Amino acid sequence: MNTLAFLDWFTTPLQHEFMVKAICVSALVGVVCSVLSCFMTLKGWALMGDAVSHAVMPGVVIAYVLNIPFAVGAFVFGVGSVIAIGYIKAKTRIKEDTVIGLVFTGFFALGLVLVSKTPSSVDLTHILFGNVLGISNEDIIQTVIISVITLVTIAVLRKDLLLFCFDPTHARSIGLNTGVLHYILLSLLSLTAVAGLQTVGIILVVAMLVTPGATAYLLTDRFDHMILIAMASGVFSSVMGTYISYHIDGATGGCIVVLQTLLFIVAMIFAPKHGLLVRAKKQENTD
Repeated sequence: MNTLAFLDWFTTPLQHEFMVKAICVSALVGVVCSVLSCFMTLKGWALMGDAVSHAVMPGVVIAYVLNIPFAVGAFVFGVGSVIAIGYIKAKTRIKEDTVIGLVFTGFFALGLVLVSKTPSSVDLTHILFGNVLGISNEDIIQTVIISVITLVTIAVLRKDLLLFCFDPTHARSIGLNTGVLHYILLSLLSLTAVAGLQTVGIILVVAMLVTPGATAYLLTDRFDHMILIAMASGVFSSVMGTYISYHIDGATGGCIVVLQTLLFIVAMIFAPKHGLLVRAKKQENTD
């Protein structure tokens, strides 16, 4: 590919307003999801992220029916799913991972039923797979507001949330209200899931909430570096995934997540300290 063709590959999509919007929104969501994914990775909440991202679906459909912002319905059902998980876990002998599976599949199934029975001029199945190429100005504003709220909250409570994720026992011992921090983090997770709906949809948003943080975790032992690496990974995969989806006429959300997965595989193999190649070399030296 010569230089002119290379430049044309990047500039041609920018001639379309919908692509400019899609690239900008995807990059913003990539930043927010990547920052939160670092906390999800440290806390070991990958399955909880999956639960919340799927549980918001009936809330989104109900919000559409009531003509209120999607974020309101999604937030209510996201937090509601967490409360349900906590209640069932406390009142029964069932383990947490089983409870999470029960609750998120139940909520998700309810969402599918509501979608099938809701008369709509909008294809609500876009909730499942995202529709960033057709995002409206109202949805862009909603995504920006959610992103700002999430990023500002994390910036203000960064140290408290970090200690809560690393060592909740120590956090309690120095007077932090870990119960409040627990629900703040889950509330941010619910909001971020809504932001990811437009780009990759409910089914794939969990990848954006897990993969960038997991990739960065393999590449560094410092949390501030971890956030920067995760953000770079998230933005790169979001922007390039949107470009690739345009040129191959493929699903945008799928392209974004495939790129994130490929970046994780590269990090898993070539990470300078925790990569498979380094571990194999150390094993050889030990033998």
